[in-house]
Amino acid sequence: MLSSETTPASASDGGSGFTPDIPDGGRKARPTTGEAPAGSPATAEILAGSTADTWRALSQFTSARIALGRAGGSVRTESLLDFRLSHASARDAVQMEFHAEALAAALGRAGLETVRVETAAADRRTFLVRPDLGRRLAPESRAALVARKPKWGARDLAIVVSDGLSALAAERQTGAVLTCLVPLLRAAGWTVYPVFIAPFGRVKLQDEIGELLGARHTLMLLGERPGLGSPDSLGAYFTFMPRAACTDADRNCVSNIRPEGLPPKAAAQKLAQLLLESARRGISGVALKDTGDELPLPFPADTRAIA
Repeated sequence: MLSSETTPASASDGGSGFTPDIPDGGRKARPTTGEAPAGSPATAEILAGSTADTWRALSQFTSARIALGRAGGSVRTESLLDFRLSHASARDAVQMEFHAEALAAALGRAGLETVRVETAAADRRTFLVRPDLGRRLAPESRAALVARKPKWGARDLAIVVSDGLSALAAERQTGAVLTCLVPLLRAAGWTVYPVFIAPFGRVKLQDEIGELLGARHTLMLLGERPGLGSPDSLGAYFTFMPRAACTDADRNCVSNIRPEGLPPKAAAQKLAQLLLESARRGISGVALKDTGDELPLPFPADTRAIA
């Protein structure tokens, strides 16, 4: 069906014609002048050609911007407004305040202890323009972890949560991932440090925390750079034997964690599978491949997600 959205006719045609929205893939635009009479075979052929769109059936399988159609030589108003809304949502996600205390309280209600740490980035603007400051702890937080290290002892896994480039992602997806993942790992005999909540953190922050504590593995959960249509996507990065010398090649990533991408429960299963294999083989990064095998452990009966 042709849309009712039209563009005004030019002055040269006397203002009597219009150009309808035509889906991509159509090869014939309804003319503004000299068009065939309504109901004629020529008109039917023109309308049939303008509505043909071989991509439209594919749009049900993806949120990508395909089969958007056009209004004359321009994008349709509806499509343009949707694009602007998605762009604004992405910008808002980057600038959004991270409610670390609320997240810590929610994790606490689910039985997960948390510890707040600070990075060397004092505020969001500094974090965005100085990525290096988000990769290391503030001196006060570093000293606090050193002081508490004897009490905790050496453990298998240190989990770090940060807003990264999307506080929305950290707040929406972290609880659902951890309340599935942590019971799975504990059932396999793993010991876990309190969850470290670190506003303004970058991926490499896990290396300093892990090396400082002597953790065998670190796992960093943080908001990914927002895409158009995915402002709440969480990324999970883990490293075996974290240390300052580690690079991106030494860690594994599970990305696009959100209900519309990789659901949090499925992400928890995948992370558990990879972490267990990483521990068994003593490797991580490019040397550790995802074989797609099913996780051998069942979910504990009390596993639940949090809001």
